[in-house]
Amino acid sequence: MLVIFPLGLLLLFFGLWYYRRGSTLTRACRWRLRRDIGEGHFRCEACGAGLDLAPGQEPRQCLRGPRQDQQ
Repeated sequence: MLVIFPLGLLLLFFGLWYYRRGSTLTRACRWRLRRDIGEGHFRCEACGAGLDLAPGQEPRQCLRGPRQDQQ
């Protein structure tokens, strides 16, 4: 019994890690590459934020500001 409980917690931890490992910090943003504006320019379809990056890079952060109902 002393071995099963820590082993179960360890399996739960790794299971949750495996489930969430693909998520990024851009969960609320939907970035689209806009080559007509410039090479490496990304525009968020959800909030309208724009970001210029070096070619080959992709945005990993949501630039959406805090919602108005959150203080």
